[in-house]
Amino acid sequence: MWSIISAYRWTMTKQSAAASGSFSIGSDLPVHRLGYGVMQLPGAGVWGPSRDPENAIRVLRRTVELGITLIDTADSYGPFVADHLIREALHPYADDLVIATKVGFTRQGPNKWIPVGRPEYLRQQVELNLRHLGVEQIDLLQLHRIDPKVALEDQLGELVAMQSEGKIRHLGLSEVTVDELKAAQKLATIVSVQNMFNLATRTAEPLLEYAEANNIAFIPWFPLATGKLAKAGGPLDEVAARHGSSASQLALAWLLRRSPVILPIPGTASVDHLNDNVAAADIQLTDDEFAELSAIGE
Repeated sequence: MWSIISAYRWTMTKQSAAASGSFSIGSDLPVHRLGYGVMQLPGAGVWGPSRDPENAIRVLRRTVELGITLIDTADSYGPFVADHLIREALHPYADDLVIATKVGFTRQGPNKWIPVGRPEYLRQQVELNLRHLGVEQIDLLQLHRIDPKVALEDQLGELVAMQSEGKIRHLGLSEVTVDELKAAQKLATIVSVQNMFNLATRTAEPLLEYAEANNIAFIPWFPLATGKLAKAGGPLDEVAARHGSSASQLALAWLLRRSPVILPIPGTASVDHLNDNVAAADIQLTDDEFAELSAIGE
């Protein structure tokens, strides 16, 4: 294990997210399973402009150099700051690049998020996503949250209408239960779900199991939120030291091993951290190593 990881650290140009394997979202959008989330690129509290736009551009361009083909964003990141950075860095987009975005949140300031699922608002935000990203069709549009004040039929109905208009290719959901996903499936074809899930937080296990059984992409947000497990001298840190890897790399390797439908999207505003994350794609955990990490998380 050490020799493999060390080789990757010394030969960054040979790194590739392709080593994480592939998954076809909606059966027709193939991506490398290890993707990238842009939530850390706007200002503090995911609000306002990037503190270092030139660095953000470098990070985004490095993602494609590393073979990442799935980038996750949302209109509410900034708002629209992340979309503008993506367009500046990567437009015109490579044919194999899939950009997933989300609508359904309003922003009132740093770290403030209020769901709004009124059909006219969702339509407006989809149109703005198209404009800011510079595309004619959104590859994967996810409802950021189901608004409890608006009928699900109205929320998804508007998105399905825009899908029929050719403005959305595939639809997904974020932070839902199995029952909510099943209710949504009666109204639309759902190809992805995006819930918080990582080595230390596994409350979405039932949703993951349902997604795997139905070949639905499971996109875990905060995949590296391992908290006390990864602190200096903590259990994950100790295992990582034995492997000659970082705790973050092991956390990502565990996710990739956990299920073939998991598409981790670790975010960072650092090229070095991005390189480190992508190196996790090459780590092949044995059954015993996977069991050990699973037990640590529990």
